[in-house]
Amino acid sequence: MASLLQDRLTTDQDLLLMQEGMPMRKVRSKSWKKLRYFRLQNDGMTVWHARQARGSAKPSFSISDVETIRNGHDSELLRSLTEELPLEQGFTVVFHGRRSNLDLVANSVEEAQIWMRGLHLLVDLVTSMDHQERLDQYRDWFQRGDKNQDGKMSFQEVQRLLHLMNVEMDQEYAFSLFQAADTSQSGTLEGEEFVEFYKALTKRAEVQELFESFSADGQKLTLLEFLDFLREEQKERDCTSELALELIDRYEPSDSGKMNQVKSMDGFLSYLCSKGWRHLQPLCGQSSVEGYIRALKRGCRCVEVDVWDGPSGEPVVYHGHTLTSRILFKDVVATVAQYAFQTSDYPVILSLETHCSWEQQQTMARHLTEILGEQLLSTTLDGVLPTQLPSPEELRRKILVKGKKLTLEEDLEYEEEEVEPGLEGEHESELVLESQFETESEPEPQEQNLQIKDKKKVVTCPLFCPSICCQIVAQAPISKPGSLLLSQQKSKTILCPALSSLVIYLKSVSFRSFTHSKKHYHFYEISSFSETKAKRLIKEAGNEFVQHNTWQLSRVYPSGLRTDSSNYNPQELWNAGCQMVAMNMQTAGLEMDICDGHFRQNGGCGYVLKPDFLRDNQSSFHPERPISPFKAQTLLIQVISGQQLPKLNKTKEGSIVDPLVKVQIFGVRLDTARQETNYVENNGFNPYWGQTLCFRVLVPELAMLRFVVMDYDWKSRNDFIGQYTLPWSCMQQGYRHIHLLSKDGISLCPASIFVYICIREGLEGDES
Repeated sequence: MASLLQDRLTTDQDLLLMQEGMPMRKVRSKSWKKLRYFRLQNDGMTVWHARQARGSAKPSFSISDVETIRNGHDSELLRSLTEELPLEQGFTVVFHGRRSNLDLVANSVEEAQIWMRGLHLLVDLVTSMDHQERLDQYRDWFQRGDKNQDGKMSFQEVQRLLHLMNVEMDQEYAFSLFQAADTSQSGTLEGEEFVEFYKALTKRAEVQELFESFSADGQKLTLLEFLDFLREEQKERDCTSELALELIDRYEPSDSGKMNQVKSMDGFLSYLCSKGWRHLQPLCGQSSVEGYIRALKRGCRCVEVDVWDGPSGEPVVYHGHTLTSRILFKDVVATVAQYAFQTSDYPVILSLETHCSWEQQQTMARHLTEILGEQLLSTTLDGVLPTQLPSPEELRRKILVKGKKLTLEEDLEYEEEEVEPGLEGEHESELVLESQFETESEPEPQEQNLQIKDKKKVVTCPLFCPSICCQIVAQAPISKPGSLLLSQQKSKTILCPALSSLVIYLKSVSFRSFTHSKKHYHFYEISSFSETKAKRLIKEAGNEFVQHNTWQLSRVYPSGLRTDSSNYNPQELWNAGCQMVAMNMQTAGLEMDICDGHFRQNGGCGYVLKPDFLRDNQSSFHPERPISPFKAQTLLIQVISGQQLPKLNKTKEGSIVDPLVKVQIFGVRLDTARQETNYVENNGFNPYWGQTLCFRVLVPELAMLRFVVMDYDWKSRNDFIGQYTLPWSCMQQGYRHIHLLSKDGISLCPASIFVYICIREGLEGDES
């Protein structure tokens, strides 16, 4: 594949023109539009830019960081500048993770198409590379080390390259590797000579030792030897010869090895380096449909839409009482329609927080039905009253609306959602519905079911009612229209039946107590809890909360005091069985690492089946005091070595990383733990630790495992290098490479750590 890339770089007309470079406008905002000269580097892996055609250039982005390319019409920012910049000449580079998009405008439609076609081609080629091919990007390192760009590398340049690679090596040893690779004895390395030098530099002694321990001749693993390794070390007890042959065919680079059904050292390393793990959202700051796009493409299955009255009769989305900008509700709905099922076919929930007038609620209902069309779930699956919620499988490619709904209750009484003291202005709080009806005479007999007892009561209709019921409600007499409370300060409005009718399985109800919910509520209703209230309930009535979540959905949202869009740890809420734990997905950090790791399981579809003890309505499980029959386990992790760890702190240019590995367990409170290795001084290229860490876990079904690599600093806080988080249930035993992710969740390939994992039943040291 690497050779295919090089072939395209020399033959594809678009890529040749991109390597020559072109001027384009880089657009950050309506007021920031700068001319820059962009050029694809000769390695085909990076794009650089400069302020002037022949000015000093610096890296702009790596092709491996690019997720996709969009045309100018799909960019909110470029659409807002159509009077200044032609949309046909614009395009957007969209990156993985949380990195902001790059909007560019070329000098002509033809030049824009050249870059769009070329970038699409490069992304496809790079995406198709397997781990070993990425690891073997010798040319990339050669380009970085060849300072004078003469196509040759002197020993002085090799020393500079070693520093770039994050490794401090004895000068005599480095020179011996240099001389061994310099077969032409020219005093420089070029072409294949550099390839041999790089191979010598990246030789994995610990993997070679493991390979030789199973190989009779030290040169290859026969089919039976490889099968023994899989069963003994990788704990693949049920592994068959067919599976072993499949792995040889997939990872063995040599045709002769595949033909003779053996694995070479290179094929063995390629297998070990493979990614062999079975492996809700409020927005703040600048409101943009891009936030929804990113959330949906990352697998988020529930998005919050906070809707308010907008100009010209069009509802707008923003977070009330905050400084976020406004975007049209219909644009958000169109975005959801386009991106809802690009990552997963499983249902998406629109959690509506509606603060609109009656008229604009009708507009909302019209946009939802017209834009979403068949995607919108507008009736029960069979058209009959269900007895339980449908499964995600039954709701594939459907969009559900969560919100308030008109209902007929015995006393026709609706009470406001409970608001925690000091948080009355919290924008995440549930919308209060209230209307005032006054009657001066007794109702007619046919109106008995709609009798209004006093003020501050709302007429409601059943969840699965025929449309005639909503029509009756819409016609309920209001003697004093002017008395309707529409004050934004009190966040009160009247619910429009057209919008109400779109809420099918997810009717929002206020929570009073677990006893009240069990007595008065139904399985198709959902209560929302602030993180503070939910955590308090877990401590005070953890088992009741667990049982509550076996028959009704719960949504937990971040506290309104989190004005910095920080996150809380979702693990504590999952421990109690809460189904929808809302996160500020744009904010990177430990909490989002746990969330991302949790949803890596089940194919990353956005839905995870809870353990059986969180689905049993008679469960005795208490997340704060877990007891048997939950089966405890002991985890042993030998942290062996690291590979090509990057130096991310650019303020320490003269230093090389001193890496250490920290392993963290998150689960029930008693299982939460952390341990770390010693640091290795001045070696980020191939550090060796060889240390074993031991963890005892009471409830492995709820445990999350997080590997973090840090750069030790005795003067200040250790610097973050990379991490990988996954559920306990996804962990595979044996020798594994853990491929690190950046703080933003982007792959740091080829950075990884090499570990050996062993799980034992029971708590080590116990009689059992």
